[in-house]
Amino acid sequence: MKKALGLIVLSLILIITSYFLFVYYVPYSKGIRTGELIKISNKGVLVKTWEGEISQGMSGAQIFSFSVTDREAIDKLKKYQGSYVRLTYIERYRTFFWLGDTKYFVTEVAKDKSPH
Repeated sequence: MKKALGLIVLSLILIITSYFLFVYYVPYSKGIRTGELIKISNKGVLVKTWEGEISQGMSGAQIFSFSVTDREAIDKLKKYQGSYVRLTYIERYRTFFWLGDTKYFVTEVAKDKSPH
């Protein structure tokens, strides 16, 4: 009985660990988006995360929301506030509350020319 209970507990631990590792390390998609950086903020009550938005349309109707965990990317976003930027990002299947609010995580930031 103890052996069966031990195997069940071990199996549950392996399944939960595999799930977290899969969600964290396996991206659903990768991409690049450009737009005017309209917001970068550090938000949260217990766990602070960096969240941002870029406007991809002329009327501001198309907003792309993203999260940032990389310190270098956060510093560049602060510097480029209000500018036209190109963001390289990964999309995860799910997110964890301690990483950010969105499934989109910015990995690189570069200043870009505005098409206007």
